[in-house]
Amino acid sequence: MKHVTLRQLKVFEALSRHLSFSRAAEELHLTQPAVSMQVKQIEEQAGLPLTEMVGKKVFLTAAGEEVARHARRIAQQLREATEALDAIKGVRGGRLSVGAISTAKYFTPRLLMEFRRRKPGVELNLSVNNRETVVRQLADNEIDLAIMGKPPQELTTVAEAFADHPLVIVAAPDHPLAGSQQVAPTQLAEETFLIRESGSGTRATMERYFADVGIAPLHLFEMVGNETVKQAVMAGLGLAFISAHSVALECEVGRLVRLPVTGTPVIRRWYVVHRAEKSLLPVAETFREFLLAEAPGLMADRPVGKR
Repeated sequence: MKHVTLRQLKVFEALSRHLSFSRAAEELHLTQPAVSMQVKQIEEQAGLPLTEMVGKKVFLTAAGEEVARHARRIAQQLREATEALDAIKGVRGGRLSVGAISTAKYFTPRLLMEFRRRKPGVELNLSVNNRETVVRQLADNEIDLAIMGKPPQELTTVAEAFADHPLVIVAAPDHPLAGSQQVAPTQLAEETFLIRESGSGTRATMERYFADVGIAPLHLFEMVGNETVKQAVMAGLGLAFISAHSVALECEVGRLVRLPVTGTPVIRRWYVVHRAEKSLLPVAETFREFLLAEAPGLMADRPVGKR
């Protein structure tokens, strides 16, 4: 593929994200036939089909997935080169791409808003995904920094803790334990717990806590995502072990109640993470420093689940 052009890679990268020739054309301000032609040319260079149509839907082949991964990396490296040259020339601002796990969405926008207020020339891009996707974004160099609760073991990274991450047990306001002054862990053994999906960091912390206090709740109801869990608790389906950040508003307005269970809140840490071999550009380095210095105070300004 030594004759593939940057333009062709840019077109294919857009197609790989949208999986739609028309939406890729719209993003790039091209006609749909022009996109199709560029993709056909890159397929001729690859010697393999990169896409396939099933009905009216576009899918990437295994070869297409590989080309798309490299196209994303090349696009990111070109952006970094541009920003590095701008920094040398003294151009203010820059573009910052941050990936956050889903639980961090309850505070990350506020931190970015404050950073943008201080650095108005910065162009921000925030993507919120599950942990697996954020780790892949780091691996593929799609993001500058990641905000997560557990640094990845499968990558060599630099991970720095910047704030506490409290996890609590919540119930509906009319739950029998809601008015208790203190709840012993043994009182939870017969309760129904609404738990996050396998692979969730919150679920792993919950399982460690239950093991530490010597209980194993008999009734577990697995759900995907904090929002689903919260709605189920409010509906009275059971209790939840959950990030205090994710239920701050509901506890504040009385839709949920934090139970005063012995040993809670369980305190974990939030980390800002980047690949060890990645040289952070000035805007990313400035945001990293901002998180380490300012995030604890900014996050403490809002309660994270009162009893």
